[in-house]
Amino acid sequence: MDSFELNKIMGAILLVALIVIGLGKFTDLLFHIEKPEQSAYKIEGFEAVVSSTAAKVEKIDKKVDIAMLLSIGDLTHGEKIFKKCSACHMISAGGKNMIGPNLWGVTGRKVGAISDYKYSTALTSYAKNWSFEELNGFLIKPASYIRGTKMSFAGLRKEKDRASVILYLNSKSDSPLPTP
Repeated sequence: MDSFELNKIMGAILLVALIVIGLGKFTDLLFHIEKPEQSAYKIEGFEAVVSSTAAKVEKIDKKVDIAMLLSIGDLTHGEKIFKKCSACHMISAGGKNMIGPNLWGVTGRKVGAISDYKYSTALTSYAKNWSFEELNGFLIKPASYIRGTKMSFAGLRKEKDRASVILYLNSKSDSPLPTP
């Protein structure tokens, strides 16, 4: 079998796959199904369990033992992870602002406090300091922690990465905060 025959076979397979996907999308548009507002079969006690579980998860997320979190961090690992941040942020004494502000001495500083950087309204109106807890919450996913921030970073999901970056940021200061 020569390569032309093989190309025809592969083309036919791809065409069939595209037709199947296209028909599925077309039928979704053609036949719109209205979902009922209430379920047909109501299970007693199910909604209360779901909402209480969601509330427990929310409370667990908000209460983070920062001392325990920082104990798993490592400065050298934080320096390595900070390379992701260095595309937008500089971290040097007297350094310039880039896309993001210079992060020298960020721990303990008021949020949105650098005068020669144009912060989003959300950050300038956020009346807190960058504590270890605030940095941890912000670094998980900045856009959802402070709604309206112009920082488009996806966040650091791993606890070790966040703890390491927080320790690294704290070390880059004229007067680092004492770790808990």
